[in-house]
Amino acid sequence: MEPRVLGSFHAALIAVEKHWTWYRRNWRATVISNFFQPVLMLLAMGLGFGSQVQAGQATGGHPYVVFLAPALLVLTAAQNAMFESTYAILSSFKWQKTYFGVVSTPVTPAQVLYGQLLWIALRLAVCTAVFLAVAAALGAVTSPSAVLAVPFAVLAGMAFSAPVVAFTATREKPDSFNALFRFVLMPMTLFTGAFFPLDQLPAWLHPLAWATPVWHGIELARGAAFGTLGALPALGHVAYLCALVAAGVALGRHHFHRRLAA
Repeated sequence: MEPRVLGSFHAALIAVEKHWTWYRRNWRATVISNFFQPVLMLLAMGLGFGSQVQAGQATGGHPYVVFLAPALLVLTAAQNAMFESTYAILSSFKWQKTYFGVVSTPVTPAQVLYGQLLWIALRLAVCTAVFLAVAAALGAVTSPSAVLAVPFAVLAGMAFSAPVVAFTATREKPDSFNALFRFVLMPMTLFTGAFFPLDQLPAWLHPLAWATPVWHGIELARGAAFGTLGALPALGHVAYLCALVAAGVALGRHHFHRRLAA
């Protein structure tokens, strides 16, 4: 009998179904990090600290909570992407070994990767949509066009997630994850224009911020929320983020195949 061959999209949906079966029974374990923590940040920094910040040129004339909300949307996606792209991936390779069970079926290593990335994208979409709804209820959203910030935030999160998933596929231990959190995620959170305009930083730091997916996501999200996003800048930001996703997928395919097909 000829072995059954699954299309990539079908196989990815099967992988998503597997993740959803687990998640619908264990979602409570992720509520705080995925939903409450970003909202608490918006309350503390946007409404608390923000009450001491006057609207002006630095905030584009908007109240600080309105200035901050689109950026926190992107940061929420990036932070959740980091967690979903490190320990969960290593566990599937090293501890639970679920990936090895999956590839014993007609699903290929590349399709395992596609399904994992699709699941992460869906998780980011839900988290950011919920955050935007809460931000709107708190008065931090002033325009219906802010809904466009959700797909932009998801794209930025995936531009971070795909390369990190590829990196995780090369690891045997989680030791290097601490460095990712401290020296990659934390600087991207603090120094990419989320809490204050990038031009407040020394000029030599600007290229480092421009290289991060978070800065591009924040520019897209704020532009969408405030109605200031031009077509050409938007195209440039989206193209850069898509290039990061493509690079991460290409690397991920190589490392997943090397590890799962050996």
